[in-house]
Amino acid sequence: MFRISHFIRELDHPTPAGPRRNPPGPVVIWNLIRRCNLTCEHCYSISADKDFAGELGTAEVFKVMDELKAARVPVLILSGGEPLLRPDIFDIARRAKGMGFYVGLSSNGTLINETNIDAIDATGFDYAGVSLDGIGATHDRFRRKEGAFAASMHGIRLCRERGIKVGVRYTMTEGNAHDLPALLRLVEDEGIDKFYFSHLNYAGRGNKNRAGDARHRTTREAMERLFETCLELHRRGIDKDFVTGNNDTDGPFLLHWVQRRFPEKAAHIEAKLRQWGGNASGVNVANIDNLGIVHPDTMWWHVPLGDVRQRAFGEIWNDLSNPLLAGLKQHPRTLEGRCGACRYLDICNGSSRVRAAQVTGNPWAEDPACYLDDDEIGVCAQDYGAERVRTTPWSRTGKVSA
Repeated sequence: MFRISHFIRELDHPTPAGPRRNPPGPVVIWNLIRRCNLTCEHCYSISADKDFAGELGTAEVFKVMDELKAARVPVLILSGGEPLLRPDIFDIARRAKGMGFYVGLSSNGTLINETNIDAIDATGFDYAGVSLDGIGATHDRFRRKEGAFAASMHGIRLCRERGIKVGVRYTMTEGNAHDLPALLRLVEDEGIDKFYFSHLNYAGRGNKNRAGDARHRTTREAMERLFETCLELHRRGIDKDFVTGNNDTDGPFLLHWVQRRFPEKAAHIEAKLRQWGGNASGVNVANIDNLGIVHPDTMWWHVPLGDVRQRAFGEIWNDLSNPLLAGLKQHPRTLEGRCGACRYLDICNGSSRVRAAQVTGNPWAEDPACYLDDDEIGVCAQDYGAERVRTTPWSRTGKVSA
């Protein structure tokens, strides 16, 4: 996760840069259920409105929760599918809160209504994240359900009325990029606390539909808009969190933006970016799926690290005999292609290894969704093999090649 707001605040209120440090345990995104009332076109878990066999029961979830506490996990994000379809969701969340976890609810928002808002409020979620992939019909098309936008907005408003911190998650593709300005206005107008901009990652239906990923030029324009919006609101005294996920190129791109807009601040921002350190899959973020299988993050469902029914979470997470996990935990990672030659490797840490693996079959190849040009990252074609790069599915403008 890349916290734009953190770096924007550093422009006006700088804090000392220090060494990069990892937290004692990872944030765990826990897909407690795979069932969902929507069938979104970029769903990494390929959820559907049906029951999936073999999911962890309540007692098993509680046992794993004890293991997560022992592994010094600070945050649990309860997700799905749609977690509100799980009958014991509030029992699970209340126990997690009682154990001292920061607990987030990751929902599509359509099932947050008058029948459960009292329970959501009483549970004391630290945060509720609701997915919005556009305005009105755009969102409904992505979520494949007419009326989904209106239902999600109703859920968001109910949360805001109760004083629950709520955020909007938006995954941008070429098909919904036009709605970004309106979504940013909605976030301000509705008093929404957080805007999470997710780049498309190539997992589940997101991999099946990756040809619709945003072009690099579209991504650059979107990031510029996010930076400027965050800066404007910050200087108007409006406190909102803007974050991005699934493409850590955002860090070096922010540095280039600062170099143009605030050159006197560039050295400080670069130091803070190196302290951040980029992609943290397999290090600061982990995933447990509905069957209890541990993955480096939610986009790695096709790669199991271990089963919590057979081994404790901490044992699985620290087992470096798995070559993928061992490679992900390196900093900076040992990478190939443009990523390996990039001057900003220790800032972005190679970004998404999932996209690299899905496109090339090699998790250590370059991330095809890096939207910086060769001159911006300080490499030339002979540094990484021009012939091989011409065969990747992305050009530097982000257009899909034949």
